Formats: sequence, C-alpha cells, structure tokens
Amino acid sequence: MSWTDPGGAAGWPLVALGGAAGACLRYAVDRAVQARHESVFPWGTFTVNAAGSLLLGLVAGAAWGAAGPAAGALLGTGLCGALTTYSTFSYETLRLAERGHVRAALANAVGTAVVALGAVWVGLSVARDLSG
Repeated sequence: MSWTDPGGAAGWPLVALGGAAGACLRYAVDRAVQARHESVFPWGTFTVNAAGSLLLGLVAGAAWGAAGPAAGALLGTGLCGALTTYSTFSYETLRLAERGHVRAALANAVGTAVVALGAVWVGLSVARDLSG
C-alpha cells in the first residue's frame, strides 16, 4: 500500500471524486488562461501542469506526514492526475511544431518539464517544512 492507495475498494470512489473535480478544474482554468492570451503558445495547459505539479508536491509532502493514503488518492491521484495533462501537452507541442512554430514547441517542451519538476520540488519542500 502506498500513499495514494488507501487499500481495497475504498480508493476508487476517492480517485473518481478527485478526478471529476480535477478534470472540471483543468477545463475551467485552461479556458480562462488561454482566453487572456492571443498567442499560439498553450498557456492554459502550461498553467494547469505547473499548478497541478505544485499541488501534487504539497499533497505528497503532506501525505508523508499526517494526511495519509486517503488524501493521496483523492487529491494526488484523483485531483492532480486529472488536473495535469501529459497527453494534451504532448499533442499541443506536436501541433506547434507541425504548424511551423518550432521555437514555441521547444519552449513548451523544455519549459513544461523544467517548471513542472521545479513546482513539484517546491511543493514537497514546503510541505516537509510545514510538517516539521
């Protein structure tokens, strides 16, 4: 059993509930952010991946402390899993390159990896510091 697995069938409803909330949140944030930019760069997806990675770091760090596997299933696997999107990131990066926006595609590929990894590291660090 891991921090995202509360054991048995109890995990499925938590993951489903978190996933439903994360998917709706991803859609709302993506549309709101992208509507503010007249750019080919996929700022909405970039934003949800960065925010979701930060949140996952916070959740994982808290789960190592007191939050436990139920919070990991609901918030980590469910919410953050649906909020972040590797498939959309990959598709949008490929489409940028195919449409001749090679620099934007490269910036998205490298920027997303760097920012998402940095965000999860910051989240873990903050959660660990707060939990003592």
